[in-house]
Amino acid sequence: MISSLPFAPPFATPADAPVGVFDSGVGGLSVLRHIRAQLPDEHLLYFADSAYAPYGAQTEAVLTERSLAIAAFLVGRGAKALVVACNTATIAGIKAVRARYPQLPVVGVEPGLKPGAAASGNGKVAVLATASALRGEKFLSLREQISAATGVSFHLQPCVGLADQIDKGELDTPATRALLERYIAPLIAEGVDTLVLGCTHYPFVLAGIQAVVRAHTAAPVSVLDTGEAVARQLSRLLEAAGLRRAGGTPAGLHGYTSAAAASLSGPFAGLLGLTPPVTAVSV
Repeated sequence: MISSLPFAPPFATPADAPVGVFDSGVGGLSVLRHIRAQLPDEHLLYFADSAYAPYGAQTEAVLTERSLAIAAFLVGRGAKALVVACNTATIAGIKAVRARYPQLPVVGVEPGLKPGAAASGNGKVAVLATASALRGEKFLSLREQISAATGVSFHLQPCVGLADQIDKGELDTPATRALLERYIAPLIAEGVDTLVLGCTHYPFVLAGIQAVVRAHTAAPVSVLDTGEAVARQLSRLLEAAGLRRAGGTPAGLHGYTSAAAASLSGPFAGLLGLTPPVTAVSV
């Protein structure tokens, strides 16, 4: 059962306050799904910055500004912790968010390079992500470090337009299938045995990704979703800070978006089967 949260609720204790989660659009709902599974008693606020999507087309300065503005909004709604449920925003803006709110647990989406290297049998790992995420200085430095330490070769594949298709709800259309074929088939031809989903949107087209893999090889190919690790890290940080909410009453969920409310309420229902209240706001 899900209860709604009022717009700016008073909370009896810090532990009863919500966790704020945000993304450029609906991709972060894949992370929200893992958080709800692992922390079913937590109140949650979800912000979709759809008016500024796609984040992959934005500059790092804009992404940092948006991350700080959304974080301020969620903190203003009483958030006790923040989850940057977007790979591109994590790379560009999480450092600034942590500096602005040093008292709050802040969790970002890791690029999945270490688990990708660990999962690979032949040392060929592909990272599917936005072009902006793959250009990030921190990401490229980490790639070089892990590659040097493990001998793994990382194939970086920008998936231009794929997050847009998912935001539009086009999970299994000819256009989306064509994009998946274009981006994944060459990687399989190169012998990649592990695909890291480096964008939180991509788990929603997992079936399509697996279909392309099966069409091009009979060999096993691992596909890694980093959302579960984000939920585990959030759980650890809340526990360490004494901020885990006790059960007993239904957990609340409220959605916010910088675009029209329907742009989020539809994906909530279609992707997660949920119908929480959604409010359009200017941030």
